Amino acid sequence: MKAFTAACAQFAVVPNEPAANVATCVQWITRAAHENGAQLIVLPETITTGFTPGMSAEALWDMVDALPGRWSEPIQQAARDLSVHVVFPTYERGPTRGVVYNAAALIGPGGDLLGVYRKTHLFPTERRRGGGWSTPGSQPCVVSTELARIGLTICYDGDFPELYRAEAVQGAEVIVRPSALLRSFEIWDMTNRARAYDNHVYIIACNAIGPDAGNFFYFGHSMIVDPIAHKLAQARGTEEIIAAALDPDPIKRITYGANSPMIFDHLEDRNLEAYADVLKPARSAFEPARRVKNERPGE
Repeated sequence: MKAFTAACAQFAVVPNEPAANVATCVQWITRAAHENGAQLIVLPETITTGFTPGMSAEALWDMVDALPGRWSEPIQQAARDLSVHVVFPTYERGPTRGVVYNAAALIGPGGDLLGVYRKTHLFPTERRRGGGWSTPGSQPCVVSTELARIGLTICYDGDFPELYRAEAVQGAEVIVRPSALLRSFEIWDMTNRARAYDNHVYIIACNAIGPDAGNFFYFGHSMIVDPIAHKLAQARGTEEIIAAALDPDPIKRITYGANSPMIFDHLEDRNLEAYADVLKPARSAFEPARRVKNERPGE
C-alpha cells in the first residue's frame, strides 16, 4: 500500500432514473478529485436507482445493465479523465431476466473494471423470498491496485465479521462499504469501527442520503476509519464529500495521539483451532419478530 487520499461522496439520487443519477455521479466524482485530491472515490450503494426500487425483479432487470454497460461507461470515462479509482455501486443485470445482483464495481484510473463484487449478505427486504428483487453473490472480492489491495463489501455485509476476515486474510488493506443503511447511527458507527479494528484494515464506508422509491430516507454520515478504529473523517446528514489521507504504516501505535507501541496483530494472533464450528448453519438463541429465509446461490 502507498500513501493516498480516499473519499466518500454521499449525495441524493432521483429514484429509478439511472441516466440522471449517473450524470450526477460524474459531477461528484469530479468534485472529489479536484477539491479533495482523492485518488479513491467511493459512492453509496445502488447509486443508479436508489436501494428500494419499488418494482419487480424483472422490471428492475430491464432498467439496469450489465457491468460493464451503458450505466458504467460514463463513470469509466470519468475515472479515465481524472486518473482516479472509483467504487461504483449499482444493481447489475444478471444472465437471465429477473436475475439482478446488488453489485459494486472497482474502476481503475484507465477506465477498466478491475473487479466486481456481488453482495453476499442480502438484507431481508431485498431477498426474493422476502418479496424483494436481489440475487445473492457468493464470493469475497479483493483487488490489487496501484494504491492498495482493496476489498469490496456492501452495507449489510458489515454485520458479518466472517466476510471481512476472509478479505483481510486474502490481503486486503482497505475495505470499502458502500451502503444504504437505515438502522441506527450507533450500529453504523460500531460495525464500521469494529470491522476496521478486527482486521487492522481501513474501512471506507459511504452511506446513502435522501429518499428512494420506497420512500425510505437515508441518513448519510459516511466515515473513514483507520486500522486502530480511529475515525479519520465523518460526514453529516447531508450531501457532502469527506476525504482522508491514508497512512501506509498504520498500526505502529496502539491508540491515536500516543506513542504506546502496538505489539499485537489480530490476524497473526488467531487461534485457528478454536474456530472449528464457525462455518456451519446456526441461528440466534433469540427469536426476531419475523424471519425471512436466507437465499444462497444454487438454492
